[in-house]
Amino acid sequence: MSFVKRFCVGEDYKQETGSSMVKFGTGGWRAIIGDEFTKENVCKLTQAMADEMTENGFDKIVMGYDRRFLSDMAAKWAAEVFAGNGIRVFFMKKDVPTPMVMYGVKTMCTKYGMAVTASHNPAEYNGIKVFTEGGRDAAEEVTELFEKRMEKGVDVRKIPFEKAVEQGIIELGDLSNQFIDSIISMIDMEAIKKRNLKVLLDPMFGVSRTSLQTILMTARCDVDIINDRHDTLFGGRLPSPSAKTLTRLRDMVVEGKYDVGIATDGDADRIGIIDDRGDFIHPNQIMCLLYYYMLRYKGWEGDVVRNLATTHLLDRIADAHGFKCHEVPVGFKHISSKMEETDALIGGESSGGLTIRGHIKGKDGIFASSLLVELICVTGKSLSTLLDEIYGSFGKLEMCETDYKFTHEKKEELEKLLFEDKKIPDFGVEIEKVSYRDGLKVYFKNGGWIIARFSGTEPLIRVFAEMEKVEDAWKICDKMQAFLGL
Repeated sequence: MSFVKRFCVGEDYKQETGSSMVKFGTGGWRAIIGDEFTKENVCKLTQAMADEMTENGFDKIVMGYDRRFLSDMAAKWAAEVFAGNGIRVFFMKKDVPTPMVMYGVKTMCTKYGMAVTASHNPAEYNGIKVFTEGGRDAAEEVTELFEKRMEKGVDVRKIPFEKAVEQGIIELGDLSNQFIDSIISMIDMEAIKKRNLKVLLDPMFGVSRTSLQTILMTARCDVDIINDRHDTLFGGRLPSPSAKTLTRLRDMVVEGKYDVGIATDGDADRIGIIDDRGDFIHPNQIMCLLYYYMLRYKGWEGDVVRNLATTHLLDRIADAHGFKCHEVPVGFKHISSKMEETDALIGGESSGGLTIRGHIKGKDGIFASSLLVELICVTGKSLSTLLDEIYGSFGKLEMCETDYKFTHEKKEELEKLLFEDKKIPDFGVEIEKVSYRDGLKVYFKNGGWIIARFSGTEPLIRVFAEMEKVEDAWKICDKMQAFLGL
């Protein structure tokens, strides 16, 4: 299974500078700092949340933030507003992984949680993720309530941060030990201890170092770390683990003879893996490895949930073991909901986020990394060997993906073409069905597929395709590109 990603940049996407509107996408609200991500908008959003909470009798929230520029300050702005509305705030006293905030929502049984982060977006972005009970991403109907309140206008009330701390309305806290212990309790630490694995960790200048390093060293792994300083520009790279961004990690894994290289994105809810040979293990492959491992080696049972841009090889693995693969729209909130509905064993997406039954109901790169290390140690096999084992049993699928930027006018043209006129190109492949559940997805009778959808977090249209041969995947991608005029 090979994966290649193209980046095609057209004209810059046009935004209304200084807009006061806050719009949530698939992964929270994200906006360019100083444009839409401003103190005014942060406070308005927080007031809308506070009004909703007050009306429904919810008086406590868990808050955290990552290492991005303004994240710590923006978190304080929001906390001041919650405090001004009489809502008690459990405020993480240092930058933390987003999954830790979700864990706090789950264990402290609060209705809501908030993390100031733009996850894997470029450095000029910041944003806010909202979580609901159980530690899951807020559903669309929840965030729409906040948006509607802002549209009607809100009366922002706040108390200075230090004063609120003195009054006990804001509690400065740390859940690091509890979060780390919860992951350790779900991992076969003894199996890892026997292997003395050599691991190279790349937090990508984000927030995973303390938690992941502690877990791995407790399991007696030999851990080295790169790119761990506080750098709000993320070393000039996109803080998203991919084959393109992990070249240094790849080279150092090979040169240092590490067993595995692990990278996490800016807020540590996604992972990227380099194996002992220096190969990038795509998140699609990670999902297949972990699901297969839990079924075949651990003897666990359950369905799998994936979004519609994630490999269909999971369907084959599930079917062969008597289980079902459930397809949902992009956005981890959909994965969490379907997992709960079906009691699925694992859920994840091709962008690198996943979770398993019994953990938080949102993606966690720290937990996923720990489980992958367990997989290597329990099976005694390299990731490449296990992938060959999977391909030998279920066949091999190849995926390609492409991103395109566009103008505001071009977006309107594309929306009309795809979703009003509902036109599609002649792919030269027999079509089984067409779905508009989330963007445009065309399913082919040979088991392949292609999807074109607008990103919910950036001004991009994303095109994914999967076929048995990578050249065939690129052919239908190229036909889609030409059809869209990109």
